[in-house]
Amino acid sequence: MAKGFTLAVLPWVYIGKYNEDEHWTGEYVEKPHKSPEEEAALSEEERQKLQAQRNSFPELPLVNYTTQYGMGCFEGMKAFPQKDGSLKLFRPDQNGERMHNSMIGLKSPGFPVDMFVEAAKGVVRKNQETGFYPKYDPAWEKDDFLSGESIYIRPFSYSEPAIGLGVAKHPGVVFASTMVGAYFKPGNNKALVTDKIRAFKGGTGWIKCDANYVVPILAKKEAEAKGYMEAIFLDAEHRSYLEEGSSSNIFVLLKDGTLVTPELGDTILPGITRKSILQLAQDMGVKTEERRISIEEAMSEGQECFVSGTAAGLSYIESITYGEKTSVFNKGKMGELSKQLLNTLKGIQYGKLEDKHGWMYPVVD
Repeated sequence: MAKGFTLAVLPWVYIGKYNEDEHWTGEYVEKPHKSPEEEAALSEEERQKLQAQRNSFPELPLVNYTTQYGMGCFEGMKAFPQKDGSLKLFRPDQNGERMHNSMIGLKSPGFPVDMFVEAAKGVVRKNQETGFYPKYDPAWEKDDFLSGESIYIRPFSYSEPAIGLGVAKHPGVVFASTMVGAYFKPGNNKALVTDKIRAFKGGTGWIKCDANYVVPILAKKEAEAKGYMEAIFLDAEHRSYLEEGSSSNIFVLLKDGTLVTPELGDTILPGITRKSILQLAQDMGVKTEERRISIEEAMSEGQECFVSGTAAGLSYIESITYGEKTSVFNKGKMGELSKQLLNTLKGIQYGKLEDKHGWMYPVVD
């Protein structure tokens, strides 16, 4: 079974470039590989050697604005196996739009959305044709797809060769992918409010850029060292309002039945899973609000709490610790709405439930 994130890049990748004539071009590149069966039989040393070859991109410049200053952005998206043997992408148009906006936000030419969608579909399709893809397992239905596998696609940008403070004028993009399973480890769903600051007004919090993840990674590792699953950030100005988890948006179901998530702005990443959950909750007749919610309101009035993101999907928070105070939600168990939203989301992604909103894109048209 595939694990959360592992550096096991699949053989086919996509490389795009914004050329001197101010047009984007791209190509699919086949990296060294054997058959999936032959690779499974390799020794660990042989497997690592092959993976090192697949993860080598000598055509990309090492010294550039991205490697030196974090002036790059990335996306995370998934392709899900279906019962009929096909693969479908979840809302790739939304990822494409966000990456385009992120690149523009970094004052770089944006990768076109239509090329983004086709590149994502093409990478998954070519890997599937080569035998590298997860096959639908009916056993996943028994735990509502919590054990389900998928293909994680990581598109990212990089700049042309450069040093010194500047922005990319002729950036490139890469689409790499790997097979993944569950993201969070089972058995611990506690969250700790960190004193670190993820984003501030006028900054890049709304951009999915490389530099935004330094502080969240540090905060999450500090939380894990103290026995927590997740770190939660408060706003930089008042240090009172919920913003995000370490790599995910956050939701609180209040005791009055309202599902609240922080409103979008220049400090909140516009999550695609976040947007989908709001729609699913509204489909269920749940009142939703996008607004500021204080940590005090969340801890005193919340009956359920969860975080959302491409990697996490939806992961419930059993408790939040803020200073000396800890609030436990739903007696430490996943709440009814959280479970219903998760089951609906996964059901749509794996094709068990009807895709009423047209979110799933076939890899093969």
